[in-house]
Amino acid sequence: MKRLTRRDFVAASAAMAATSCVSHGKEAAKALDRGTMAEKPNILIIHTDQHRMECLGAYGNREIRTPNIDSLAADGVRFDNSFCPYPVCTPSRYSFISGVYVHEHRGWNNHCTLPPGTDTFPRLLKQAGYRTKAVGKMHYAPTYLDVGFSEMILAEQDGPGRWDDDYHRMLQSQGLIDFNDLEDQVKEYREKARPEYWENFGALKTNLPLKYHSTEWIGARAQEALQQWNSSGELLMAGFIKPHHPFDPPEEYGRRYDPATLTLLPGWTDTCFEHDLAQSRGYFDHTSLTESALKKIMAYYYANITHIDDQVGKMVRILKDKGLYGQTMIIFTSDHGEYLGYHHMLLKGNFLYDPLAKVPLIIKFPHSLHKGTTSQALVNTTDAAPTILAQTGCPIPQCMRGLNLANPQNERNILFAESDGGKQVMARTRTRKLILHRTKNVGLFYDLEKDPCEHDNRYQDPAYQSEIKTMTESLDQWRPSDNLPKVYLDEEAPVIGQPNVPDRHDDHRMKMIAYTKAKMKT
Repeated sequence: MKRLTRRDFVAASAAMAATSCVSHGKEAAKALDRGTMAEKPNILIIHTDQHRMECLGAYGNREIRTPNIDSLAADGVRFDNSFCPYPVCTPSRYSFISGVYVHEHRGWNNHCTLPPGTDTFPRLLKQAGYRTKAVGKMHYAPTYLDVGFSEMILAEQDGPGRWDDDYHRMLQSQGLIDFNDLEDQVKEYREKARPEYWENFGALKTNLPLKYHSTEWIGARAQEALQQWNSSGELLMAGFIKPHHPFDPPEEYGRRYDPATLTLLPGWTDTCFEHDLAQSRGYFDHTSLTESALKKIMAYYYANITHIDDQVGKMVRILKDKGLYGQTMIIFTSDHGEYLGYHHMLLKGNFLYDPLAKVPLIIKFPHSLHKGTTSQALVNTTDAAPTILAQTGCPIPQCMRGLNLANPQNERNILFAESDGGKQVMARTRTRKLILHRTKNVGLFYDLEKDPCEHDNRYQDPAYQSEIKTMTESLDQWRPSDNLPKVYLDEEAPVIGQPNVPDRHDDHRMKMIAYTKAKMKT
């Protein structure tokens, strides 16, 4: 892939019809006045969960097999400095659709609600005449929260959503349960998990037949939706549960990687750093992670990604067969990363190191714009909403903090993220990183040119005090107060009106929970 220079970027972007206007969300419907619906590109978003950036062939990994996602990168832009705003599922997802940071939308945890009146790109596109649909994992509260998708066919994982969604109702209809997932995700069952679950850090092949694995089911629903697409005015967001733990691929995919042949990713250390253990000992005890166990985890983690890649290939084939691929905007990204051995850690929930804060971001723009290029710009997944709106000709609301990535003048020199309910904050340039944990009085500073794996904390080094001061001041300007608003949750918030949405006030959850308990005993 060739490197995208600023001159090339300016020249290519001059041909784009991306708008730079700002407006309140209700003005989006007026976008139709500037052109017919036939001029509006279709939008396909492919969203994975807990996906470390290096775990794609397009990002230089020569051991994982992801030819279909790699092909998207070859046809679009690969962003090498792409970050999430908050490395937890729901907060990051709300920022993705709204283009604002977590301390603004108040979704601090995995059970929260996007406040009423928040502009989202699905809602604005719907107002502009788009048909909007979501399939797979969205992780909202309430489960079918109306954020602008007219239809939602859901497959959730953590929390109440698994008692509401289409996927688990389907499993029940087949007399099945996702045993591995319950053992990993639900406290009641995790406390009684099998010894092999703990010994393998959740890296066990699924108990489900391939047809009923979440990746296969979500992919099939996405493909069905694409088969119904028209030539313009379509939005589909396909959210995969994987490669999020448990690391449980189907048998057919679990055989594809030999742990013994895999190379540990950059940043592995033989032991944990004490400051990392003080922050969190991990969902699994970090200190018990061995190199051999990690390689098995990697094999299954890679297998889950390859499974997703196969679904991506089927989606792209449908678009090509329908003659829609060229004019479709396709975004591939994730909600947050995964340590996968970095600093001897697994999963997430510690400091905002790069493997956790960074996420893959590939954008295939319509009509081959910027084809086969890479960008070193500092970008955030809050940039997705304004970038999508600009491509469709819709005004970008003033409240959106993200940038239109198709506009070469939209550049940032420093990027921010937060975690731990806002107690932890990060400032990141291309060569430096500052992490502050306000309540624990922890400061971490890394010179990424000399120390790309963040091993050597220079926070107390006199040589860096001027840079630390400047970055701290930038953090304070970005988020002026640590007196943060409380999490927003409204279980009675409006949900979409579709036949597949269960009544929130009937006994369907109790019945699903009772069914699950009975099946887990067998």
